[in-house]
Amino acid sequence: MATTADFKNGLYLDFNGKPCSIVWFQHVKPGKGPAFVKTKLRNLENGRILEKTFNAGEKIDVITVEHREYQYLYAEDDVFNFMNTETFEQVAIQKDLVANNDLMKEGQVVQMVFHVDGEEERCLTCELPTYVELQVTYTEPAVKGDTASTNALKEATLETGAKIMVPLFINNDEMIRVNTVDRTYGARVK
Repeated sequence: MATTADFKNGLYLDFNGKPCSIVWFQHVKPGKGPAFVKTKLRNLENGRILEKTFNAGEKIDVITVEHREYQYLYAEDDVFNFMNTETFEQVAIQKDLVANNDLMKEGQVVQMVFHVDGEEERCLTCELPTYVELQVTYTEPAVKGDTASTNALKEATLETGAKIMVPLFINNDEMIRVNTVDRTYGARVK
């Protein structure tokens, strides 16, 4: 058990039976009345941000969460199969636990977040690295003088089948860096 005095960004806690992490908090001591703590909590199961006000000194349940590196092996039906890079143990998780999973290719190393409760552990999320390097398999060729602005974009299909918008100068078979958070073009890879 912990109290609101132990709050810090990144602390994992059990809120209404759901695993959450503290994204932001502020201790408030008003002129009248008791002190309280305003917080923003991220639900680790669905990624939603919740706002909650706790009374100062209120007890909270801290939970144990572990981050582990896994390597993506293959997909079958509605699950992805991964291998722990240290123990070589394999685990299968639902596709909906991986955000932007169409940017993930075989052999990709990802971070998995596990909620550990005694002997039981459950995968909460699977996070891709912020940037991944992928090959462009198809994009329309750019036509000279095709644009009036300097930031014109065209659609490109990547080796994983994902489609993103890229600048006009990108051609087939080029390697590019893609931001996995907002699915945007980052840079060419030499």
